[in-house]
Parts: sequence; C-alpha cells; structure tokens
Amino acid sequence: MTDTIVVTATRSETISRDEIAPPEQIALPADAVSIAARAPGGALVGNGALSGQLSYRGLAGQRVLGRVNGQRFATGGPNAMDPPLHYAPSILVERIDIARGVAPVSQGPSLAGAVNAQLVETDFSDGSGFSPQLRFTSQYRSVDNSYALGGMAGLANESVRFGLIASREEGDDYDFPGGTAVGTSFERNLYGAHAGFRTGPGELFVEYRRSETDPTGNPPFALDIVYFDTDFIQGGFRGEIAPDIYLDGRVGHVAVRHLMDNQTSRQPAAPPMRARATFADADTTTAEASVRFGTSTVYLQIGADAELTDKYVRITNPLNKAFFIDAQPNVQSERFGAFAQWRGALRAVQFELGGRLDHTSQSAGDPQLGTAVPMGPRGIAAAFSAADRDRSETVADAALRVWMPLGDITPRVTLARKERLPSLLERFGWLPTEASFGLADGNIYVGNLELAPETAWISEVGFDLENDVFSLRPTLFYRRVDNFIQGVPFDATVGVVDSPVEMIAAMNGDTTPLRFSNVDAELYGADLDFSVRPIERFEISGTASYVRGKRRDIDDDLYRIAPANLRISAAWLGDRFSFGGELVAAGDQNQVSLSNDEERSDGYAVVGLFGRYAASDGLAIEAGLENLFDTEYQPHLAGRSRVGASDVPVDERLPGAGVGGWVRVTARF
Repeated sequence: MTDTIVVTATRSETISRDEIAPPEQIALPADAVSIAARAPGGALVGNGALSGQLSYRGLAGQRVLGRVNGQRFATGGPNAMDPPLHYAPSILVERIDIARGVAPVSQGPSLAGAVNAQLVETDFSDGSGFSPQLRFTSQYRSVDNSYALGGMAGLANESVRFGLIASREEGDDYDFPGGTAVGTSFERNLYGAHAGFRTGPGELFVEYRRSETDPTGNPPFALDIVYFDTDFIQGGFRGEIAPDIYLDGRVGHVAVRHLMDNQTSRQPAAPPMRARATFADADTTTAEASVRFGTSTVYLQIGADAELTDKYVRITNPLNKAFFIDAQPNVQSERFGAFAQWRGALRAVQFELGGRLDHTSQSAGDPQLGTAVPMGPRGIAAAFSAADRDRSETVADAALRVWMPLGDITPRVTLARKERLPSLLERFGWLPTEASFGLADGNIYVGNLELAPETAWISEVGFDLENDVFSLRPTLFYRRVDNFIQGVPFDATVGVVDSPVEMIAAMNGDTTPLRFSNVDAELYGADLDFSVRPIERFEISGTASYVRGKRRDIDDDLYRIAPANLRISAAWLGDRFSFGGELVAAGDQNQVSLSNDEERSDGYAVVGLFGRYAASDGLAIEAGLENLFDTEYQPHLAGRSRVGASDVPVDERLPGAGVGGWVRVTARF
C-alpha cells in the first residue's frame, strides 16, 4: 500500500530508474511534481498550485529534463508557470519515472537527471474480442475545498486499443494555521484520446491531448494565470522489426497559448499605470528515432533526435493599447542530436556506456514596442537589435554506469560529463523583468548574449540492498559544474543606478538587478530510500536527502538549495483494510546565498494519517488527515507571496497547508 518507490522492473533496470506511483498515504496534489519530489534527492519548488518545479539534488528548472508520455517540449510561460508536469494532472498519472542521478544519453540532453510522467492509457488485451477498460478516480480535500475527477475509458483486444481520458480539477485558496493564503485557487481541465495498432511484435501509436488551465493564482509571481490552452499530439512506432532488433521512433508537436495578468485574479488588482497582461506562445516540434541491436540487457543502441522551438512573449497594458513590448521577440532554438549507448558485461560486472552530441542554433528577432513605452526600454531594445543575436554551439555528453550484482546487494558507480546550453530566456532576455524561469524571488533579471554552456562533471557511488524483509538504496554524489548560470549583480557598482538597465529596474522597485552569468559551482550530498517489514503485514519505509551547493569562484553558497529532509511512513497492510501514518520533516537551512540576499529558513515536522479500504478488487476508498497538529511551517523552496490581500504577508514564503481531511475513491475494471 505505501509508498513511493514502486519497483516494477528487474534489479538491473532499477539501477538507473525509479518508478513512483501516486501515493496512497496523502491527498493527491493537483501538481504532479509534488509526487516526483518524494523521490530520494527530490524537493518541491512551490510556485503555486499548478506551477511547482522539481529540484533534484540541488538543481532545478531546465537542468531537469521534464516530459509527459515521453514527449519533451518548451514551456509557454516566460517565468515557467507551466513547467512540464503542469500538464500531468495527478489524478491521471499512472506513474512517474525518474532517472536516478544521471539520465542515460538516450533520453536526450539533461544536466541533472530526467523525469517523465506517464498518464493512464488503455492496454492491449489477450483475446481477439474487444473488452472494455475503465479507470476512475475522484478526490475531495478540505484544506482548499478542492475536488478532482479523472479517468479513462477504452476498448481493446490483442491487436487494437483505443481510449479516452479526461480530468477536471478545481480548488479554492488554501488554509494554513495563520489564516488563508489568498490567490492560490486553481482550475484545470484535460481531455484526450489515444490509440494503438499492434503489428506483430511492434505497435503503431498516436495520441492527442488538450490541456486547459483557467484562472489560477500564482502568489510568488507578479502576474497570475488567466489561461494556458495547450495541444499535444504525437505518434510513432515501437517494437521489434527483426529478431533482437528494436525500433523506436516518434514525432510530435506541442502548441502552448498563454495569457497572464495582474487584474483577473490578483487581490488587489494593480493600478491602471501598472496593469499588465502578457501573452506568450510556444511551439515545439520533436522527432526522434533509435535502433537497438540485442536484448534488453545486452545491446547496442544508436539514435538521433531533433527539437525545434519557437517562442514569443509580448507584455501589454490592457488599459492602454499603445503600451506593448516584445520581451521575447520570436526567439528560436533548433537542436539536432545523435547518441550511441552500449550495455553489456565483463564477467560479473555490468555496465552502460553512452555518448551523445547535440548541435543547437539559437536566434532572436527584433523587439517591437508601442508608442506609450518610455525611452529607457527603447534604448535597450535598439541596442539588442543592433547586436549579433545568432548563436550556434555543439555540446557533448558521456555517461558510464557500472554495477555488480552480488546476491542481495548490488554495488554501483556512475561517472558522467553533462552539458547544458543557456536557455532562450537566459540568452535573449533583453528587457529587465522578473522572468527567471520560476525562481520567483522578486529580483529583476536580464539576459546575456555571451553565456557559455554549463559543464558538469559527475560521480556517484552507492549500493542497492534488497531481500524479502529489508531494502536500502543509499547514494553519495558529487557534481562539479563549470560555467554554472545564475543571476549575479548587473555591474560592479551595485546599488548605483548608472545604466539604462538599472534605471528601468529601479523604476520597478529593484535598484540591484541581476544579469544571468557564468560562475563555478559544486554540489555534493547523499540520499537514500528504504523499506523494512519487521513483522508480517507491517511496513516502515521512507526517504532521506541531503545536498550542499557552493560557489567555487567566490566564498558563498548556491542559491535555493533544499535543506536536509526526511520522510518516513509506517503502515499496517491488511487484506482489505490498511492504515498508517507519515512524518515529513526538514532541517534548518542556514547555508544560503549571501550574494543573492537569500534568507535562512527554520526546520519543521508534519504528521499525517491515512487509511484504505478495498471494497473489491477494483474498488477502493482512501481517506486521511494532513498536518494533523496544524503545524505552521514555510518550506525553504516555497515562493514568496506578492498578494497584498492575503493573510500571508507580502514577501513572506508561502506556508504549508494546515490541518485538513481528504477522501478519495478509485475504481478500476
């Protein structure tokens, strides 16, 4: 019943991957990243009910590759209000796969691992006759008066499958021990269809989804979501084309259309002169193909992939048609990559060795500005238009994973070199704004055309111990990152407003803007997950994580690193009825970035209770209490509230939810 790391693969496959099923001991969060953050090394960057990001071993944002149903895509929001798992409602998630530590090169470029949310879908059946498949989940949560409904209906036989999925979620502002966190309500719909046709040992597949996020509060940001209307389509083939030759190919497109403002949901709404409505589009076209020669455990795999991204962001004043600024004017990225990956064995030692090359071209158009825009932004826009806005770079990744099965214990070692190109925002963000890909720290940032790629040198060592009673999987890791990209003071005269960028920033309340720049960093730490059954039907399980991030170029700590944390649950697992409790705790975080004026945070411990009754093999009722003792706490990575009419003071970290009950019904036939 409990937890978390559900191992459904063989021992050798779990060396490189964690599979996390939606947990039964908590109310399913609307944001699926909260599920992924339960993995060892994971932490939640809380930016709103539907905008959280995964921090994995101290790295977040675009350093963590995010996908849904294996499809990668660019977010639409310039401040990452729609990170990848925004499009994976928890109520529809079948499982979340996380590459342990280092993602295999076959998954694409990734500096800090990879996460993929797999939504429910119809499976092939065994017979020739069509049989129905139904899955349904509904949940109510009292702390935010929210509900979620979702499910799948399909028909399938041994060669054809077809299914429909849909979900609806809506919630009010959530309560915490000090009142109500105003501006945290949310609303989202998703619906789609998928189909597959089995041809011998292979399958042709196609899927389409439509995600519609309606007005949703984002207290850490200057603007709230008005809508995200996003279409996903992909199709391809996967399966054997000859004995021990496996082909996997797919093409896809994602179109994001987005509007955010400070008028629809923000309380109080901004005055007319500061009224803003920002429109953003993002289109991503992907294609990938690989051929694997050999079995699933001994093979050579070669492949290639492409990712074409086109983004556009325009800031407007909805009360003044003459005010508009193209903050990201037709910024584009074209990436073409190729890889080779070899998995084999040298006597008792098994290994996975891979390398990949990626060539990326990035460019930006000329920003257009309305007649009501003052001269400051006009001057910066003119300088940006006069600059060379075309960049082309090639990066290389390599990864070696070695392990040795020795009965119940498997020692393992990983060595890797990974690179990440600057994002389009980091490179081409010419206008000083708070867009920071979700840092949501109130600072004003500006891009840097001369950024170099990040290069990470990674080492990990650990072991997997597993028997009928006990399992333990600890890992020690070290990452040395050259040219790490983060915000640093715009110039050497900090606080002296002597440049157009600083003048514009000062007009918006920040006299110390930051420029995305290259620094040197290192991250190291340890994490683990464990489970033990001291007696039959009683299980204790959990995770623990610690990471330290430091600057190597100056004496300072890295910005927004999660504190040491622990999660432990204990449950009695009956045939029909199960129950238990869970403790989630985090330590103080005193190792903070002084150069970024980061504030320390206090530790906390939160307790929850849960129970489950299986009325039949396909029907279950789950319920629980969260934050049993109504503990008031502020997670270190939570964003800071910008809402003036909230019980959360402005610039304070968003608190965790207070005491509340939840109930969930799941059915599967």
